[in-house]
Amino acid sequence: MPVKKDILDSIAAMARRMGRAPSLSEFVALAGISEYFVSQCFPSWSDAVRTAGLEPNTSNVRLEDCELLKDWGETVRKNRAIPSRRTYQREGQYDIRTIERRFGPWSSIPETFRKFAQDKPEWADLAALLPDAVPKKKRGRAKEGAFAIPPGAVRYAPLRDRAAYGNPIHFRGLRHEPVNEQGVLLLFGMLAKELGYIIEAVQNEFPDCEAMRQIAPGRWQRVRIEFEFESRNFRDHGHPVDGCDVIVCWRHNWPECPEDIEVVELSSVIKSLANAEH
Repeated sequence: MPVKKDILDSIAAMARRMGRAPSLSEFVALAGISEYFVSQCFPSWSDAVRTAGLEPNTSNVRLEDCELLKDWGETVRKNRAIPSRRTYQREGQYDIRTIERRFGPWSSIPETFRKFAQDKPEWADLAALLPDAVPKKKRGRAKEGAFAIPPGAVRYAPLRDRAAYGNPIHFRGLRHEPVNEQGVLLLFGMLAKELGYIIEAVQNEFPDCEAMRQIAPGRWQRVRIEFEFESRNFRDHGHPVDGCDVIVCWRHNWPECPEDIEVVELSSVIKSLANAEH
């Protein structure tokens, strides 16, 4: 894993060539160090640039909410329809992930825009294109004898003929948290590049995956990966410690995990990526 010095040296070298501080996307593309590793060493990209003795590029300044919503509205106006994520990605100016981090799931953006555009005549032509507002529930004391459910309580017994889903996360194309090893494998495949891995092979036998991992700019090593929903499943399944280098899991709950095995907890990884500045 690159250390702080590797990142700072790369930022400084890039700045000398470019005549300015690089943006995060430029850094990831040119230095070969993933955004995830940067987020593990610095609270933000601006902090990394300043630590390298430079002033952050002004393109990294946080955009105002109104600018993001105006651009979404212009995309609606251009298409005369609510844009899908793919349509906005193709025609909009800003990163979809930035918009969803600011306002929530993509499906909630029309209602957010409706509130923003209220009493603004310049957006009146879009009113007919927006879905009807969701009516607010009436507030007040519950009638005596009414059925109340405590927050967090299980509301209904599960139906036997239906699948069960994890908590909603709306992370890129994944709507729900993984609930099994297959979900962990899918999510790792989505994140492998950002984590600095290239997947060579996936198999049914132990270990599940063989991959190349970037250890420094221009340098890679082969690693053996086992996918588990929870890290302690590795122990419960009786896998040999000397046959695996990395456990990739959704939840790390094995404090006694041998020091020779690295654990990548994907639930923590996506939180780091969601908080990273672009």
